Amino acid sequence: MLYGPNGAGKTNLIEAVSLFSPGRGMRRASAQDMTRRPEGLGWKVSGLVETPEGVQEIAFQSEQGSPRQVRINDKPAPQTRLGELVRLLWLLPSMDRLWIEGAEGRRRFLDRMTLSFFPDHGDASLIYEKAMRERNRLLKDQVRDPMWYKALEARMAQSGAHIHANRQRALKRIAEAQDQASTQFPTAQLDLIQTEGDMPDTEADLRSAFEESRFRDLAAGRTLVGPHRADLHGVFAAKGVPAADSSTGEQKALLISLVLSNARALVEDFGAPPIVLLDEVAAHLDASRRAALYDEICALGAQAWMTGTGAELFTELGTRAQYFEVTETETGTVVTSRDSV
Repeated sequence: MLYGPNGAGKTNLIEAVSLFSPGRGMRRASAQDMTRRPEGLGWKVSGLVETPEGVQEIAFQSEQGSPRQVRINDKPAPQTRLGELVRLLWLLPSMDRLWIEGAEGRRRFLDRMTLSFFPDHGDASLIYEKAMRERNRLLKDQVRDPMWYKALEARMAQSGAHIHANRQRALKRIAEAQDQASTQFPTAQLDLIQTEGDMPDTEADLRSAFEESRFRDLAAGRTLVGPHRADLHGVFAAKGVPAADSSTGEQKALLISLVLSNARALVEDFGAPPIVLLDEVAAHLDASRRAALYDEICALGAQAWMTGTGAELFTELGTRAQYFEVTETETGTVVTSRDSV
């Protein structure tokens, strides 16, 4: 457990851990943004990770703002390899408004869950986004020759159908994990919807949808059909109330429930619990809910990194955790091990 005043550097520490998963980390910062200023000397993060394939030495570094380079056992490796070795989940204060803000954040949340089950989901997403950017350029330039579109649409249809199938399978696994759990946190009923129309289920249907939508897309200057138009709809199952209409505390509890369900499913599918990062997770929880959360994390056997402004937020954990006080000095962040809270 990491505790200390705001601005001491607690979130920076768990952000470093988040880099052990594919992508740009939990705050989606670029390598340049992570560089200490004004020095701009670059940075490096390394660690030993116990995986089903054995202990792996994983390191990342960025020199003077260059893109992050991944090395596994001292050999260059693609980021997708991280998804095969490490399952990593997180919950941040910025996600508390997930249900009431735009669909983009909910898609990102869904894709993080999906990626934890299916490491190839990241590759499919990159292929789709690259092809869609090229198609959108054609649309903005008012290119009407169908020959320019066919190859791009074929690539988008193949990767897009894969993305959609992965998302549906992930939601099914989350639902199964929620149904099988005995927990104090509420069940969330999740559905994948489209912001406009229906999402074709097959590659052939999606390719046809792209072709049929070209004139409409030309008028809009962008692609209006596909998995990038999906939204995650959540309902507080016990009350039948949409998550967006639930109270702040209920929305937080639903998010925690989903992270815990994701973790339980991964224990079954992956054979090992994920690493869980919970930043300021106790901010809206009373003592009984905090105790329930800590009990469930310990029962999972997951390595959890939790932050909070005060040591008293972790009292219910007792001797089941390691405690570190994080303070800021003139020379930087200092982390001090404490015996207990």
